[in-house]
Order: sequence, then structure tokens, then C-alpha cells
Amino acid sequence: MAFALGAVAFVIALLVSVMLHEGGHLLTAKRFGMKATQYFVGFGPTLWSRTRGETEYGVKAIPLGGFVKIIGYTPLEEVDEADRPRAFYRQPAGRRAIVIAAGVVVNFVFAFVLLMAMAMTVGVRQAGSVTTTVDQVSSCVPARLQDDCGTGGRPASPAKAAGLRAGDRVVSFNGTPVSDWEHLRDAIDKAKPGETVPIVVQRTGAARPVTLRIRLADVGGEPFVGMSARVVGAGYERTGPLNAAVFAGRGIGRTVQSMGQIVVDLPSAVPKLFTPERQSSPGGQVGSVVGATEVSGQIFSSHSSVRDKIALYLSLVISVNIFLGALNVVPLLPLDGGHLAVVAYERLRVRFNGIRGRPDPGTVDMTKLMPLTYLAVLVLVGLGVLLILADLVNPLQMPQ
Repeated sequence: MAFALGAVAFVIALLVSVMLHEGGHLLTAKRFGMKATQYFVGFGPTLWSRTRGETEYGVKAIPLGGFVKIIGYTPLEEVDEADRPRAFYRQPAGRRAIVIAAGVVVNFVFAFVLLMAMAMTVGVRQAGSVTTTVDQVSSCVPARLQDDCGTGGRPASPAKAAGLRAGDRVVSFNGTPVSDWEHLRDAIDKAKPGETVPIVVQRTGAARPVTLRIRLADVGGEPFVGMSARVVGAGYERTGPLNAAVFAGRGIGRTVQSMGQIVVDLPSAVPKLFTPERQSSPGGQVGSVVGATEVSGQIFSSHSSVRDKIALYLSLVISVNIFLGALNVVPLLPLDGGHLAVVAYERLRVRFNGIRGRPDPGTVDMTKLMPLTYLAVLVLVGLGVLLILADLVNPLQMPQ
């Protein structure tokens, strides 16, 4: 039930994000007197619609996007003579640029507002310090690090088999004294899968340190113990409006930077989309709407605190809005960035011709751009289908 609730919550958030994006186009177009005849969320058959004024508002069956129909959005469109003065392509370049960019701006503003609201209500997550004290002992050896134990059938974890307990503080691993988590992690990394090593712990109620012998398991070629460390000083801290605004700005910057790393890494990650190593690189962690819905369901059905769930869910919604905004900035048709690039090119051409004493050449011949547009659509649709298939066959797992 919790998983289904999370999935539905994400779909609703996605539709709201799309509505806001398209609403940015609609409101600015109407503000400048352009004629907008349709405002729909979704694609495919119409489920519901209502006409107010000259615009039909409605919902379609496939919740994978939305659109606003602005008369004369390109010169290729046939426009009734009565509507020609209000056609998009006949408007001044500045107004067209504002209408095109409005959707992107709205998505970034929405992400900024959500980040501020999260900082002032839920709070900003404080990392805390990772200790050598055992917080939890895994019950099994998973097939992959991101997997859980499921319904059974997996061998007991080395920590469980050796009798390690929650609350034990590790003071030595394989003969190496450890005082913090980094020392312990380094000591574990130096060991080999299958090796039996001594681990000394300070146990509550024990008069002296307890020595256990652990036979390390092999998970992905790395030594596996099966314990998680206790974190102290972690939690959430609410901030005021000014600090929240700084937090929101930095959050958007970090997210955009991460998306840039994902784009660079994506080509090399494509061959791993259907393998257990999918999430081993930034590119493999990108998913489709199906994958994001799956992650949202995992968030709601996890054993995390309510505060953690709210923070993770809001972070997911924020990431989606930043992604929508960043994607539409790409200067390729049919994306908003492509239309902005056309407007910018027209203005540069006007200035260049003015310097040379030539007349305004008018709007760009869109037919010459159609092959590039078809190629961009083919790449975007192909990548989308590939990610959907990967999310169905090899779904993304929320980090534990």
C-alpha cells in the first residue's frame, strides 16, 4: 500500500510540474495577446476538457507530458487570416523569447521554492559523524550491495555468523587498531574475500574487549562484513528564509552540475543499463518516468522516518523540475532551447543585415531545420524507450 501511495504521489507531482511548465507558456502568451487554443496535461485520447474563452483546458489519457497550442508557433503552421496578427511567429522577438523561456523559468522557480520550503520546515540534513559502533547487522550476504535479503535463501552475513551485535564498538580489525570509520573502512578494504580475520569489539556489559573471528564474504569482488555503522550528530536543522534561499540556490547549482556529469557519462553507461553494474556510475543512475515512479514507491515503503521520507520525496520532485528546466534549455528543436536558438539567430541576422544595409530577411525557413529536428526527436524518444525498458527489467534501487 505504501509503495502504491508513493508511486501515485510521484505521478501527481510530475503532472503538477508539467502543468506549471506549460502554464508558464500559456500565461505569458495570453499576456502578450497571442492566441492559445489548447492547454492539456498528458497525450493521447482526451479524458476531460472544458473551454473557457478561446482556450480548451483538459486532461489526456497518457500522463507523460503536456502541451499548449499557441496559434502560429512556427511559420509552417497554417493560420486563419483573422488570427494572423496574433500568431506567435509574427510577434516581436523579445516577446517570443519570454513565452518560450517562461516554462523553463517556472520549473526552476518551483524547484527553488520547494528547496526553500524544505529547508524551513523539514530542515537541512546534517551529515553527522560515522563511528565504529555497529548500528545494524545484516542478516544475509546479498547478491549485490544495493540488494536486500528478500524472503531468504541467502547465506548468513559474516557479521551475523560471527555473533557481532548492534552496539558493539570495533576497536581492532585484522590486527589493525581503528579509532574512526575511515580507519575501519581502510582495514576492511585491505582484507580479501574468503579470508578469516579477527575483530575486537568493546561490548556493553563486558568487562574486557571481545574477540570474534569473521570469515569475509565476496560481494562483487569486494570483502563484505555485513554491518552498518552508527552515525552520531546527524539530523535536520531548520533555517530562516535567508539561509534557506542560499541553500536553495546551492542545491540547484549542485543538481545541474550532477546532471552535466550524468550527460558526459551516459554514453559509457548505456551498455550497463541491463547489468548488475547499472548504478555503478552517474550515467547508469538516470532513469525514466517509470524508474522515478519506482524510486518514489521505494521511498514511501522504506523503513526510514517520516521526516526522511518527506525529504527524499521532495528531493525527487525538485530533481524532476530541475531536469525539465535543464533539458528544455538544450538548443535543439523541438525543445524550448531550440526555439530560443531560432529567435536568437533571427535577431543576429537582422543586425548583421542592418550593418550591411540589407532589409530584414524575416523568419527562419523552418523546413531546413526539419531533418535536424527529426534526428533530435529520434534520439530523445529512443533514449526514453531504452531507459523505460531498463527500468522495467533492471529497476533502479534507492540507496540504503
